[in-house]
Amino acid sequence: MYEMEALLSRMERMRKRLGRHANERHQTMQARIRRRSAAIVGAAVAVISAGAATIIAAQGANAAAGCEVEYTIVKDWGSGFQADVAITADEPIDGWTLEWDFSGAVSGISAWNVSEQSLNGSRFTASDAGWNGSVASGETREVFGFTANGTAGDITGATVNGVPCGEGDGEQTTEPEPTEPAQDGTPVEEHGKLHVCGAAMCDEQNAPVQLQGVSSMWLHWQSQPYAQNLQALEWMRDNWNLEVLRVAMGVEPEGSYLDDPDRWKSEVETAINNAAAAGTYVIVDFHAHEAHTHQAEAVAFFSDLAERYGHLPNVIWEPYNEPLQVSWSDTVKPYHEAVVAAIREHDPDNIVVLGTPSWSQEVDVAAGDPVAGTNLMYTLHFYSCTHTGWLRDNADTAMDAGLALFVTEWGASAADGGVDGQVCLDEAQLWTDWMAANGISWTAWKLDVGPDSTNLLSEGAPVTGGWDNHLQGHAPFVIEQMD
Repeated sequence: MYEMEALLSRMERMRKRLGRHANERHQTMQARIRRRSAAIVGAAVAVISAGAATIIAAQGANAAAGCEVEYTIVKDWGSGFQADVAITADEPIDGWTLEWDFSGAVSGISAWNVSEQSLNGSRFTASDAGWNGSVASGETREVFGFTANGTAGDITGATVNGVPCGEGDGEQTTEPEPTEPAQDGTPVEEHGKLHVCGAAMCDEQNAPVQLQGVSSMWLHWQSQPYAQNLQALEWMRDNWNLEVLRVAMGVEPEGSYLDDPDRWKSEVETAINNAAAAGTYVIVDFHAHEAHTHQAEAVAFFSDLAERYGHLPNVIWEPYNEPLQVSWSDTVKPYHEAVVAAIREHDPDNIVVLGTPSWSQEVDVAAGDPVAGTNLMYTLHFYSCTHTGWLRDNADTAMDAGLALFVTEWGASAADGGVDGQVCLDEAQLWTDWMAANGISWTAWKLDVGPDSTNLLSEGAPVTGGWDNHLQGHAPFVIEQMD
């Protein structure tokens, strides 16, 4: 029976998507305003317009006078922005470190194509990644980009390789970029704020909805900041039909949240702001196996984010990725009750997805003693080479008892993420058909580069999307399911 329901469900989703993607997509208009002048070593002056600024730098040992640094605001969505940085060299440059001060309040910077980056107060520093350190005489080279929370404002006190920028006057010209019609039909525009309806998820019009997307790698283990890049998110939305991105913020390993909470919370905020700009849903995942031992930290984390972002219609909270083999009623449930209470103090209605014991598989156990509250769903994880029909049977039991499920992580591999490179596509198809028949939303593991069969991308995949020639492992299957 569910095979026929799955077919009908997929046909209906395809009909809606064809209508949606018939609408034209757009990018925010970019205005590039360039200021050129001769370099004079002395007091540092930088000028920035609403679109872009050029900083004239006198350089040191590896930099020559007359270098221009163009800082372009690509997108600005109010609570954050994306910028690109280019260098024009009068004389060759072999390695660069750029620094400047932001005049406005900026936080949560995530840059790509750099080897080092830091933000100390208002002072931002970034160094080349090696392959992009050389700029030939007369060449203009876009060297890196970043997203940040806050307002773009002005930049001042710019230096290249430690030498202050010069000052001077110059002619200003405006070079507008091509514009396109306003974007229509993003997932959030189509569905609005989501809520739990019985054992399913419904949209703002009370119609059942199944979201499909991908999960990030543990943020601190990403090979590049794919999950924090707005262009990549928009590309997946437009080319993969992605509707939701899960941001897996690692909590316990060395270098993750417990070691550096300010940094990793800022990275999550970047992803939230990107999703708001792209019109996609975002899952904020406290990616831990022993989160109940860090309950105070989790309460503080979710309380703060819920207060500042709980008004958005596209945020979904996931307080506990995969509890280990611990008691649901005595250990996991009390933790969820504490974190849900902290979220609900500021965000009364966005969906919260609750992890379950044994790596989020014991949804049938949770069904016997559910957490009280509204708009609560329960996490189910599977890997098709390891988990087969017996786990679907457990999930059916949970749904029959009234639980709403969300598969926030799955792979067409073994439960180790496919370190052997193998995939089990026949069983994976049974799983995706089952999810379609039951309207269960999902995010597939994981958006990163590497040999594991659950890594979606191959070596050399750019951080900004355009990955048609960089798919590997179970990626083609996952993308095909996002119909």
